[in-house]
Amino acid sequence: MGGPVCLDFVNTLDDRSSGNPKDLLPTYADLARFAEDTEILPHSQLDALLAESAERKKEAERALKEAVRMRDAMFEVFWAIVQEQPAPEEALQVLNGYVQGAAQHMKLVPSKGRFEWKFDGSTNDLRALLWPIARSAADLLASDQLQFVRVCASETCKWLFLDESKNHRRRWCDMTKCGNRAKVRSFYSRQKKEL
Repeated sequence: MGGPVCLDFVNTLDDRSSGNPKDLLPTYADLARFAEDTEILPHSQLDALLAESAERKKEAERALKEAVRMRDAMFEVFWAIVQEQPAPEEALQVLNGYVQGAAQHMKLVPSKGRFEWKFDGSTNDLRALLWPIARSAADLLASDQLQFVRVCASETCKWLFLDESKNHRRRWCDMTKCGNRAKVRSFYSRQKKEL
């Protein structure tokens, strides 16, 4: 829903602004499912990483903690941008560390008469799931699309998304969920006033 995978990743901490946020990635397996759903790594590599995580539980826990740390840093940076504030220096340093780490695992490969960046698919590094996400954040932060990062207008949601609408006036992360709820509330509010 967010658009770029980095925003979808930030949104895996639901109800962030409430006193009781819900982590949608409580385990390494959930992180791997996110990677599968977003197609950031080949299925064969994801299967291998999941098998490795079962064998190397402590390393999987560390990789998950790093994922949470990176997600929190991304949120702070993108939230500051949405609020038209300077990005917090500490969060930017943390994010830069992940971006630089990801870059070390990239290589150029031929593809259909040109070249493209690919991550090393032969690695058994359990942090490999984080590399495409960090790269996505770097790409978005360095793009002219950054000005169109928005926060959902729903008071109970606050998910981040990239507004790719024609007029750049999108208000909700998803019209069928938050947008529809807001329209229903508005309708009932008008109905009550008319009575």
